[in-house]
Amino acid sequence: MAQQEPLTIPGEPRLSRRIREAANRDALGRAAILSGQGDLTAAARFTAAALLCRGGDKPCGVCPDCRKILREVHPDVITVTDPDHKNVSVDVLRGVTADASVLPNEGRRKVYIFPDCSLLDSKAQNVLLKVVEDGPAHAAFLFCAANSAVLLPTIRSRTAEWKLSPPPETAAEDGQARQLCELIYTGKAPELAAFCAELENSKITREELKKLLSDSRDLLTAALAAACTGQGDGPAVRLAGMGKYRLSSIVEKLGAFIRQCNYNIGVGHLLGALAVELS
Repeated sequence: MAQQEPLTIPGEPRLSRRIREAANRDALGRAAILSGQGDLTAAARFTAAALLCRGGDKPCGVCPDCRKILREVHPDVITVTDPDHKNVSVDVLRGVTADASVLPNEGRRKVYIFPDCSLLDSKAQNVLLKVVEDGPAHAAFLFCAANSAVLLPTIRSRTAEWKLSPPPETAAEDGQARQLCELIYTGKAPELAAFCAELENSKITREELKKLLSDSRDLLTAALAAACTGQGDGPAVRLAGMGKYRLSSIVEKLGAFIRQCNYNIGVGHLLGALAVELS
């Protein structure tokens, strides 16, 4: 019988190995940030499996806990979302802190996954701070963020950070995403409108538009971090010149457009609104 390949995060063999080594030393801790560009939720599920795995080499991928986590049906792995609001509301997070005190249903731990930390404002993060710092030992928290700077320093100081490897040359680094960010930076409405019209004429699909907007948001999130810390490189340094307030507003608007790409809204309508909102 062929030996089963070890479970890994897609495209992340090194990070998979590091998380596996930490899990097998029981050194993963209770809270972690998964950051960078890539499939952050897949990385979070892998980490959750490592936390709950009952096999010898964690995560084994074959024990009941691993299998349920990979199928996204484990009752003790909770993805925290709030589809009724633009950002995750304080009430939802108060529910998380209350639920964290309840013992797990099946596993050794309860794991709460936050799939997009750009949707957690500072007030919401402060609600989580106490449970992240002093919560019960069975509760673990996994924060997904393209750039960890969107999380408060008080959260970051209490969590380990696992960074996904930088991807190969992508649109976020050199292409339409950088072009879009430059047009936002210059604030020239006619040029931005022409760019959006060109995208529509090229018959860009909704998924392609979503990818473009996600890459652009990643660039601007890096610029926001540079604006906040005074550190950065590449295009992020130039884009940081927009200032923290404007960058934060644009990142938020892009997040809203990314979510709209999940619905049956015409691409032309989205691009028209984009040209108006971002100019």
